[in-house]
Amino acid sequence: MKIIPIETLDLFPKLDAKLIELLKSLSVEDWEKQTIAPLWTVKDIAVHLLDGNIRALSMLRDGYFGKKPENVNSYNELLTYLNRLNADWVKAMKRVSPKVLIELLESTGKEYFSFLQKLDPFANATFSVAWAGEDISENWFHIAREYTEKWHHQQQIRLAIGKESELYNYEFYLPYLETSMRALPYHYRDIQGEKDDVIQFEMIDYGVWHLYFNGEKWVLANNCEIEPICKVLIKREIAWRIFTKGITKQEAERQSDVFGKRELGTKIFEMLAVMA
Repeated sequence: MKIIPIETLDLFPKLDAKLIELLKSLSVEDWEKQTIAPLWTVKDIAVHLLDGNIRALSMLRDGYFGKKPENVNSYNELLTYLNRLNADWVKAMKRVSPKVLIELLESTGKEYFSFLQKLDPFANATFSVAWAGEDISENWFHIAREYTEKWHHQQQIRLAIGKESELYNYEFYLPYLETSMRALPYHYRDIQGEKDDVIQFEMIDYGVWHLYFNGEKWVLANNCEIEPICKVLIKREIAWRIFTKGITKQEAERQSDVFGKRELGTKIFEMLAVMA
């Protein structure tokens, strides 16, 4: 089945502008509010977003990868290494003021967008989208993955201060969902189905996705006329939190509706579309 690229590049400056506007509006107390990321405050997540810009520019634009990590031979070891990098960066940035942080986010965001514009969208990306099960990814998917990172971290900040409705705008949220749902076939890789089984996932008010079992594996179906054996309805406020470890499986299942072969549908509540 033909894979349709997801266009997210033009959204980067718009999403960054929303972030800068938001951060400039924060009070002193807002910066220190706890987010749904257990160890991070609002400021810590803004710091992490800056790290994303700087690290990407250093590695992808400048070809500078820093000290090579030792003993990284598996996905879990890579996660441990990345978590350590993230923690070190957040700790070091404790001394940086919100004003300086905003200025750095604004300038590096523009530089990163400028770099991404120069990439051939169908050339191989430096880093694959591992959470979608890819060993090699094209640049358009890497860019879409980066968009989901920027979207969900900004939404974590917005959730903490009660301004999350802004990013549920169709223009911003649908590309996030479309990208994250590309993880479905990989997430279901160990689930056995019968040929022509279809699971339907509806993100209420945003769209419907179908997972089709072709006799060998599950694939995303762009259009599907086969009656699904299971239907899952997920609220907008829940979907992104499922995919980013922002809600437990049990709570996500409680707040969603599943019809038909329940054991197939509830598998989505364990799916991640982040390196976590």
